[in-house]
Amino acid sequence: MKLAVFSHCAVDTITLDNQNYEQIGGSACYCGITARQFKFDVDLYTKFGPDFPKQYLIENKINSIHSESQKPTTRFSISVEGSDRTLKLEHECDPIDYASASADGHMVSPIYHEISEETFKKIKNDSNFLFVDPQGFLRQKDPQNNIVLEKTNLDLSHVNAIKVNPDEGKQFVDCSDDELMLALQKKGAEYVLLTNKTEVSMLVKDKVYSISLPNKQIHDTTGIGDIFCSAFCCTMLKEKDFLWALCFAGGAAQAALDSKNVGLQKIPKKGNIQTNASYFYNLVKFRDL
Repeated sequence: MKLAVFSHCAVDTITLDNQNYEQIGGSACYCGITARQFKFDVDLYTKFGPDFPKQYLIENKINSIHSESQKPTTRFSISVEGSDRTLKLEHECDPIDYASASADGHMVSPIYHEISEETFKKIKNDSNFLFVDPQGFLRQKDPQNNIVLEKTNLDLSHVNAIKVNPDEGKQFVDCSDDELMLALQKKGAEYVLLTNKTEVSMLVKDKVYSISLPNKQIHDTTGIGDIFCSAFCCTMLKEKDFLWALCFAGGAAQAALDSKNVGLQKIPKKGNIQTNASYFYNLVKFRDL
């Protein structure tokens, strides 16, 4: 099976416990490498500059499409404290060129303005199953280049699944968690995933399904959401079962956190994800909404 991923690669400087780690990343890398753990072929629609180690993608058998730019790669400085992160934009690469993508599923997960509304519309027209993490549509920078979130009228028609956290959700509609999920459903999303640190909820039709990740010591959280999204998307495409997809997504996030690794090194192996997924499957709670 094949997954098409639309997102920028990045070079991140992660500050954790007073130490700096320069890591390649971006949703493009986290989602793509996670999908490879699920044995998916990956077509990556991205942009990066001469400063990005393209060989890393080649070694992981990720096919990058129209990806090379003369501009430096998008860069962030990321400060991690517990489960909270602050981001500063250091550089922004070129927008992603649209190209028709023949794949079983499409993931749109921008990190900062690389996908235009017109490109997003074309992706929606191409896709059989579309998962959206809207973070990069919502991000703006203040005068000091710190990342802040801004309200959006993003068109979610023809979107199959969306993942937001509470802060991102408020940029669509400022209301309670349940009202937020209903509002995103009414905007077009069939599966609405809300992640609030260790609490994960999913609205499907008129029911909310939820799991809780074990509350252990948290290390580097960079990319955890991307790993979660990619695991959900791949499982949904393979198994056609939203409960298993939820559990595999939670299992992937938990395995990544358990690794205590920094950057892309935290992406877990399929076996670890599956063990956690089986654990979560027996603990799923549900309620009517």
